[in-house]
Amino acid sequence: MSQAAAGNVPHNRFGTVQYLTCLKGILVREGLRYLNQRERFVSSLVRPLLWLFIFAAGFRQVLGVSIIPPYQTYVLYEVYITPGLCGMILLFSGMQSSLSMVYDREMGNMRTLLVSPFPRWFLLVSKLLAGVAVSIIQVYAFLFVAWLWDVKAPVQGYFLILPALFLSGMMLGALGMLLSSLVKQLENFAGIMNFVIFPMYFASSALYPLWRVQESSPLLYKICLLNPFSYAVELIRFAFYGQIEWLSLAVVCSFIVLFIAGAIIAYDPSRGIVVKKQEGGNT
Repeated sequence: MSQAAAGNVPHNRFGTVQYLTCLKGILVREGLRYLNQRERFVSSLVRPLLWLFIFAAGFRQVLGVSIIPPYQTYVLYEVYITPGLCGMILLFSGMQSSLSMVYDREMGNMRTLLVSPFPRWFLLVSKLLAGVAVSIIQVYAFLFVAWLWDVKAPVQGYFLILPALFLSGMMLGALGMLLSSLVKQLENFAGIMNFVIFPMYFASSALYPLWRVQESSPLLYKICLLNPFSYAVELIRFAFYGQIEWLSLAVVCSFIVLFIAGAIIAYDPSRGIVVKKQEGGNT
């Protein structure tokens, strides 16, 4: 079936069962891919654990954290950076999922997926949900190891952070999906990943409270306030203690809509960036 013919298939002939079957297929595919890439699981843990065990231990005495919401007492530096490390896992996982989309596009698998008679927005959102599910598993594996290292949060916090992890993962995964639409070749995506990941992570509240940043650099403080990753970290941080940081929730939800809409437009064959690049490459 050609792409044009596939696009003319009426979507309303599909029922809930068919949509759920399609979603299940994409989830299973991503799950199997994840299980077959054990090094991906190991690398997702090694990176934040190095920060937790080495960086945090070295700076514990230097970077003390005062009593600031949501904390009701002084906390160890390891406790403070744990939400930021959860955000780091979500960020890297979102970018890795997008890297697989670039690979699938080069191998032709993405073309097969996108010419499916299901709506393109549904396929992209399903792909995004699959990536978020994998990243949440990685976060909980990290939290388990951190718990063994005696870096603990309130017990109920491990359940309460699930919605925050989901929303933050959706935002960061959608950002990676949008970036994948801008990259034509696989080897170029790694450079863009580093260009996005490290500024987002370091210019945020993941490693130090923003009041400390404001004292040392007002310019960096303003950059941190403009960084959506800061709000994802704070959303997770407050959720650990059963609280909702409403500004962070609003910002994260707004960027989810923005990034997903941008990705859907970019992957649209009639006006998207992907097809424009393909047409440019064929001329």
